Amino acid sequence: MSTIWVCGVDEAGRGPLVGSVVAGAVVLDPANPIEGLKDSKKLTPAKREYLFAQIMLKAKAWGIGEASPEEIDDINILQATMLAMRRAVEDLATRLGSWPDKALIDGNRCPELPIAAEAIIKGDATEPAISAASILAKVTRDRQMVILHERFPQYGFAQHMGYPTAAHFAALKEFGICEEHRRSFSPVRNVLEALSKS
Repeated sequence: MSTIWVCGVDEAGRGPLVGSVVAGAVVLDPANPIEGLKDSKKLTPAKREYLFAQIMLKAKAWGIGEASPEEIDDINILQATMLAMRRAVEDLATRLGSWPDKALIDGNRCPELPIAAEAIIKGDATEPAISAASILAKVTRDRQMVILHERFPQYGFAQHMGYPTAAHFAALKEFGICEEHRRSFSPVRNVLEALSKS
């Protein structure tokens, strides 16, 4: 009997004001279990990094997809999230050698895929494959923010990861926006409007 491959899919970076939205997709291998999988937000950065390496090593297949700030501004954050998720599953399918049989998507809606898909609210807490996908997405995006911090240290991206914190707002007010900021997000748009009036 052929094996049924189910992939978990989750995203990171819907809320930040800067950078890409990133999605992960993972098919776990029952023969190589990974201990400690849970929602990436409930793990320390060090534990996430450790599990990221374990997933790369032990998963049957994995994939990462993203949608850029330009795409987010163009099609909106929800559609960009769906696009990133589809790209993650496509990346996984390339590594797996075929499409998985089914996708379990964290949240309340599914991207368009050529396979069966099921949305599971808080799935990152209940489905290990979705937990693994959330870890892939979160670590990948956090690493991108650290690299972005090196380019634009004045914003403090390595500390707040692009989220709308008081420090981020203060930096926006002082330095304006950088090329990676999402112009369609109201705090960024407000800065642009204020600059255009000054």
